[in-house]
Amino acid sequence: MKPTLVVMAAGVGSRYGGLKQIEPVGPSGEIMLDYSVFDAIRAGFGKVVFIIRRDIEKDFKEAIGAHFMGRIGVDYVFQELADLPAGFAVPPDRSKPWGTGHAIMRCKTAVKEPFAVINADDFYGAGSYATIARYLQNVAPTDTAYAMVGFQLVNTLSEHGSVTRGICEVDAHRMLSSVTERFKIEKTAEGARYENERGQWVSLHGHEIASMNMFGFTPTLFGFLDEKFPAFLKKAAGHPKAEFLMPAIADELIREQKITMRVLDTPEKWFGVTYKEDKPFVASGIRRLIETGVYPQKLWD
Repeated sequence: MKPTLVVMAAGVGSRYGGLKQIEPVGPSGEIMLDYSVFDAIRAGFGKVVFIIRRDIEKDFKEAIGAHFMGRIGVDYVFQELADLPAGFAVPPDRSKPWGTGHAIMRCKTAVKEPFAVINADDFYGAGSYATIARYLQNVAPTDTAYAMVGFQLVNTLSEHGSVTRGICEVDAHRMLSSVTERFKIEKTAEGARYENERGQWVSLHGHEIASMNMFGFTPTLFGFLDEKFPAFLKKAAGHPKAEFLMPAIADELIREQKITMRVLDTPEKWFGVTYKEDKPFVASGIRRLIETGVYPQKLWD
């Protein structure tokens, strides 16, 4: 059974100032998602499911979906604020999306096989897709043994502003013990630092394992999300920016001993476009990979 690639692409990217998912970064006009899907096809994925908003559907399908016609199966699901369980309504002061856990919930009817999840605007590298594909090809759809690709924190930071990352604790068997969402992480000369809930800066050495939302799941996850989301909504009442985030959900499920999550090592360096100023760095990184033969000059013939 070939695994499916789920791409979270509903965000507009407020800090970036536009629909960054369709910004070209390759020499022949390729966008970040072209490289993601290209790597997924080479790794053995059989289908890609894009999570988008309905208001970007037309532009997204024309700018992205058309690239993959005849190359891999493509499906779309939609994430909207109003997609809530019975008995819940969108608070009047809520404009922020509900988060990555809510996005993945929207795939319940479209995904019946083991699947990987990625962000649309992140570059994970060919080796990362090969690693997680091998893992998913050896798990059953009923398993609760999940996985994530772990990146070195210092290799995931932007030179142009702060980021949010899930900082991971891993045991001697490379199993995830816990993951803690840290906000306002900045690169420093010594490594990195983040601002805690009391407004204090906490130093990091930079070699911590960071979750970049590259997960490997089976369809058993959907039942857990259905169970957890109503509890989140009750707890989040009065907090208009609270998010149902996958790293926090995974941490809770691990502590409850409902799942396991293996941390998969990758030889790749992550990069992404969080801010406009990041784009030249991404383009130069891709150019180096083309020069070393990882990608062709023109990705799609």
